[in-house]
Amino acid sequence: MDPNGPPPPRTTPCAPQPPGRDPDERGRGLAYGLAAYLAWGLLPLYFKALRGVPAVEVLAHRVVWSLVLLAGVVAARGGRSAFREAFRPRRIALLAATGALIATNWLVYIWTVQSGRVLEGSLGYFVNPLVNVLLGVLFLGETLSRAQRIAVAVAAAGVAVLVLRAGTFPWVALVLALSFGLYAMLRKRARVDALGGLLVETALLAPAALVYLAARAASGAGAFGAATGTTLLLAAAGPITALPLVGFAYAVNRLRLSTIGLVQYVTPTSQFLLAVLLYREPFGAPQAIAFAAIWASLALYTWDALARIRWR
Repeated sequence: MDPNGPPPPRTTPCAPQPPGRDPDERGRGLAYGLAAYLAWGLLPLYFKALRGVPAVEVLAHRVVWSLVLLAGVVAARGGRSAFREAFRPRRIALLAATGALIATNWLVYIWTVQSGRVLEGSLGYFVNPLVNVLLGVLFLGETLSRAQRIAVAVAAAGVAVLVLRAGTFPWVALVLALSFGLYAMLRKRARVDALGGLLVETALLAPAALVYLAARAASGAGAFGAATGTTLLLAAAGPITALPLVGFAYAVNRLRLSTIGLVQYVTPTSQFLLAVLLYREPFGAPQAIAFAAIWASLALYTWDALARIRWR
């Protein structure tokens, strides 16, 4: 899942695969889905390359360039009517809230990568499906199955080990998981598609982003235009945000949600591998125990969700 894109689908019971989807179509959907989640999983490489630029400035560029590219993509897909529909008063309030949540998520994640805490960021996105379950209980009146209760308890135990053994509270992981979980819940209520919704959200965020960038430029502190490489990287924020989202939208229309729910783990797994193997972030016994507990809880949660689909 993009820490920075659409809400990840929950692996809950879903309808059978729509008729008419041939194997080639599903194969292409899987390829696009894997490509999208892998692109989101490799985002730390991009944000590390911009570590000399303040996280707020990177966020502002991401908003502005994403707006430009998303507007072009939505127009090319003939989605202008859906865009106008999203600006109805009831939806615009929800999308203003989701825009604030996704901006918070993006900002914290950019800062997390630039601060050398990619491992903790990956923990947040591993935990996110379980946070979605808890939010469903708290705000939507959903109930937990026995397997889901055990999964949440095991994950909580893993976090407790990290706090007690490592002496650090994983606030970054929890902020990322909660902000994205709340974002997913509210976006579901808004009932707009992934591309159109993100276009509206970035449109609402763009004025503040433009004012901030103009102030940085006026003071001579802005990174855009200072060096060719940095300028190109900042402008690339648009395609880096929008293209995986297009692939995701293509995939969800051709795959079962249960399949998408499994593929979404490509993102935090890629982040985890980058943190441990490339960036050599500390990974001692407390981290190993915590991640093992999280992975065990996710395996149980996924098994329960898939079993429910088979029993329908």
